[in-house]
Amino acid sequence: MLTVLIDYESGNLHSAAKAFERMAAECGAGAVEVSADPDLVARADRIVLPGDGAFPACRAALAAKDGLEEALIEAVTVRGRPFLGICVGMQMLATRGHEYEETEGFDWIGGEVREIRPDDPALKIPHMGWNDLCLTGNHPFLDGVSTGDHVYFVHSYAMEVTDPAERLAHVGYGGDVTAIVGRDTVLGTQFHPEKSQSVGLRLIANFLRWAP
Repeated sequence: MLTVLIDYESGNLHSAAKAFERMAAECGAGAVEVSADPDLVARADRIVLPGDGAFPACRAALAAKDGLEEALIEAVTVRGRPFLGICVGMQMLATRGHEYEETEGFDWIGGEVREIRPDDPALKIPHMGWNDLCLTGNHPFLDGVSTGDHVYFVHSYAMEVTDPAERLAHVGYGGDVTAIVGRDTVLGTQFHPEKSQSVGLRLIANFLRWAP
């Protein structure tokens, strides 16, 4: 089995790759590659799209890699390959984003990505640090994870999901903030599982073992 972390120069790939390599070795889940090669993405059994920075910049950087976006879309929407988006990689699953300018997403999870506006003015933006999950859905990705488990966030924008059934978890930060989304073979985490210690490693392992 091959898991590919897409390299489009918009993510902290070193720590993510190390976490996925570690759990793939522990789970017997095969090889992990970091690549911008469309042919490798097309052959992948699982695909991970990290993302750091602004939604429009990440979207443009992905589109600028010749053939990469097309290979990703075909692998996920036609071949049904399991997909995990991380941080802005998750936000790009939405219908559109509203960071600096309106930007179209993949529309794999219906919704809009908007700036977090806490109802408590003492809460700072970006939302940075540890926060506890509130699970609202059932999915193999969540096996062994419980409400109250802590994960690590760094973001100023969040997804407002159209269908509540596609929001698997949220956190409280002056209001509900979407933390995990999922539909069919598509998953996304707003937080960084590679920075979330044992809980994050458990989620990565669940993704690598998942057989939809």
